[in-house]
Amino acid sequence: MEQNNEILDGVLDEFAKLAAIPRKSGHEQAVSDFLKKYLTEAGFSVVQDEKNNIIADKPASKGFEKAPLTILQGHMDMVCVAEKGYAYDPLKDPIKLVRGEKYLEAEGTSLGADDGIGVAEAMYIMKNAKDHGPLRMIVTVDEEQGMTGAIHLGAEHLQDASFLINCDSENYDELTVGSAGSINLDFSRELTREAAMQANSWKIEVKGLLGGHSGERIGDGRGNAIRTLALALLALQAKGTVELADFQGGKARNAIPDDATAVIVTNLDEQAVNEVLAAEKARFMQNYGAVDPGMEFVLTAADKPAEVLKAGDAQRLLRLLTILHTGVYAMSTVIPGLVETSANLGVVAMDENSVNVQFFPRSAIDGKNDEFALMAQEYAALTGFTAHIGTKSPGWKENKDSKLAKIMTETFKAQNGKDMKVETIHAGLECGWHFLKNPQLDMVSIGVTTIDIHSPKERLLLETVKPQVDLIVETLHKIAKL
Repeated sequence: MEQNNEILDGVLDEFAKLAAIPRKSGHEQAVSDFLKKYLTEAGFSVVQDEKNNIIADKPASKGFEKAPLTILQGHMDMVCVAEKGYAYDPLKDPIKLVRGEKYLEAEGTSLGADDGIGVAEAMYIMKNAKDHGPLRMIVTVDEEQGMTGAIHLGAEHLQDASFLINCDSENYDELTVGSAGSINLDFSRELTREAAMQANSWKIEVKGLLGGHSGERIGDGRGNAIRTLALALLALQAKGTVELADFQGGKARNAIPDDATAVIVTNLDEQAVNEVLAAEKARFMQNYGAVDPGMEFVLTAADKPAEVLKAGDAQRLLRLLTILHTGVYAMSTVIPGLVETSANLGVVAMDENSVNVQFFPRSAIDGKNDEFALMAQEYAALTGFTAHIGTKSPGWKENKDSKLAKIMTETFKAQNGKDMKVETIHAGLECGWHFLKNPQLDMVSIGVTTIDIHSPKERLLLETVKPQVDLIVETLHKIAKL
């Protein structure tokens, strides 16, 4: 495993196999079946559990049979998003990889390096590593949407292990030793429609926002397209009669929405609407323009819909979208510069009969997520929505005496000539669920450098793949000699 191109090409070859299989969260049957067949044919002992998690075991190298068991862990699902207008069916279409000199990207869609590249590295290492103790590769389902794979993973697959290397972080020179918990909150309401009464029909789009991961990027102060559009509609209501026919926005609860669209019927003419939108853009730029300068409103004429929401229903929706907190809620009092608690207004999905809003708080303090659940019930009561309290994922607290962290930081410095950053992150990792099932498990999380995950701009920095593989392989050598 010495040659740079051999390692990089080998890992990317494994990644290409995953990219060819549609693997949206909640739809992992095909990729799970592939992994079971592929890893079995590679000579490993493979279990595919009832949730489609994959657990593959490789015996220790000769002479290292008494070494502690180490787990390499990642998730097989991905957040599937596409550029506006790009033809893409996440349940049918493969990811089209574009390899440049510096980056690996995808044509028109998210890349799925989160966490396909972590799984690909584990596949490559399981096939090629030498001089190691017993290894286990665990690949879970549905990490992005609900962590149901980690939640239902049998404890027996974790309790006989000493170390776990989670391969789901985003910077090759960072070692994650703790992560935030989260809670899935949804709001739903049945809608009543009535005949449209006003004369002018417009489609209003919010475009050009940066979006991004709602944990890693929430502290940047980026704008939220759903909130931006809701505020613009309220501003229009202050100038005239506005009937709401449709509101759509966002792509995933854990992605900051970069676009949103509404269809309205109003007595306001084009000039009046544009004046309000110009004022709203100026307000946005004052609040967010320093970090999110590309936002724009696009106004186009729309076919007049036969029906619109009853005024009360429209007002209840806009009220909910403006009172839900989105962005940083509190900074850590323990770790300078770390976001402690945040929330993301991620998705609004409307059809003829109902509307659903996805809301996603995170916190390093589990009790604060409980507070958000209580707040959600109160917000629902105030707005006439029904609150749905979903999965609560636990946080993962740092182990100050981690042998694995010590081995990996020392190895990284020896290999790269610089210190590895050790940090707790404001994002969710499956390690919290693993810790609940084996509190003695010594865990860290690492990853190659990926940029703009959960967006069509997602890309992988190619030069970080070999250092990451080298780090894992040498760590396995050192564990084998413990």
